[in-house]
Amino acid sequence: MNNRYESPLSSRYASDEMQFIFSPDKKFSTWRRLWVALARAEMELGLPVTQAQIAEMEAHLDDIDYEKAAQYEKKLRHDVMAHVHTFGEACPNAMPIIHLGATSCYVGDNTDVILMREALLLVRDKLVRVIGHLSDFAGRYKALPTLGFTHFQPAQLVTVGKRATLWINELLMDLDEVNYRISSLQLLGCKGTTGTQASFLELFEGDHDKCRQLDEKIAAEMGFSSSVPVSGQTYSRKVDSGVLNTLSGIAQSASKFATDLRLLCHLKEVEEPFEKNQIGSSAMPYKRNPMRCERICALARYVMADAMNPAVTAASQWFERTLDDSANKRLSVPEAFLAVDAILNIYANVAGGLVVHEKVIERHVLEELPFMASENIMMDAVKRGGNRQELHERIRVHSLAAGSNVKDKGLPNNLIDLIAEDPMFGMSREELTAHLEPARYIGRCPQQVEEFLSACVAPVLKQYAQALEGKETELTV
Repeated sequence: MNNRYESPLSSRYASDEMQFIFSPDKKFSTWRRLWVALARAEMELGLPVTQAQIAEMEAHLDDIDYEKAAQYEKKLRHDVMAHVHTFGEACPNAMPIIHLGATSCYVGDNTDVILMREALLLVRDKLVRVIGHLSDFAGRYKALPTLGFTHFQPAQLVTVGKRATLWINELLMDLDEVNYRISSLQLLGCKGTTGTQASFLELFEGDHDKCRQLDEKIAAEMGFSSSVPVSGQTYSRKVDSGVLNTLSGIAQSASKFATDLRLLCHLKEVEEPFEKNQIGSSAMPYKRNPMRCERICALARYVMADAMNPAVTAASQWFERTLDDSANKRLSVPEAFLAVDAILNIYANVAGGLVVHEKVIERHVLEELPFMASENIMMDAVKRGGNRQELHERIRVHSLAAGSNVKDKGLPNNLIDLIAEDPMFGMSREELTAHLEPARYIGRCPQQVEEFLSACVAPVLKQYAQALEGKETELTV
């Protein structure tokens, strides 16, 4: 019987790759790697640590006895010391030097930074895949006219592909943010209980240079170019806040896309993929609800709200350290990554299988096109000797009548017929109909799409070509 709560992010939504990054195996094996890095740096700087002790530790990086660690934590009420003792039992010769001079945040905070960086790299790959799908879509439909909307009211025509570039552009902004976070993350390093390195200054008998080298060696072994220049016991919690703001930005972009698509689905113009045996509604068999886009919006809302957690935590830390960050941080950071991972999995699935109903789009365009063509018609009539102001008034009157015909009577848009019957314009219906070619009203949309994909998107897809080759996460629900 499954009688314990489990997070839907783990059981339903997030990928195995992202779940592994925040798994106990990854976390505690990283703790052990940090203890090895500390011991190696201390040995190289002259402390009584031997290569045999380091080799013994390296032989037990991944064989973690969780049952024993749980017993120690129940007894000691301290998770780090529980794992120090568990590691020490596996490495009896190294036990005396494990965690030498360090505080709990040495393994806790440094691991958090390492995991966030790995998670951001995975997010970046998935972000690039979504951009790739939307790029293909934008190129395919760069010249297909569709109604533009302002205030969700019909406005000047755009193209289906041009609209997709707006989604892509926001994702490129997110990609820049992700790259900034990856490049700016620094390890805490080995700073001690209040960030003074006092314990290491004692170990190195007052040698400040060795204290500096200790930080540098650990950072290099863990794949970082530097550690933070100053800290209390922890790295600044503004780092977590910044990372989650970046994730929130991705959620905002994804939700904007998904909301647009939900509206387009209502219009029956563009729909998300719908599988052969998929059920849209338990009560109404005919329905094709945009369930995946609704899920994107739901998860995005969670991420945007969750991003407030580290912001409040960062604002409420006291002096060099308080522990009111810990329980919140254990929840807010991993869950945000799992949620964004799920969002991007769904986004890639939807973007890679968008269904465009061109005939519906064309019908909607033609229903509104007479109104949009009215200015061109007026200009044509002026060229034939008409008075611009008088013609403007006549078109205004005819437009109101045509609008009433559509809205109040449920009849077709008859604006062209009304203008053709008005002698002030002196134009036949055939001459007027010549103005109703949608391609005349899309401006530079095709060219804008081509220029954007070439100048802005193609370099990104080339730079991260390896990400495009990766296997996409299969949706389970």
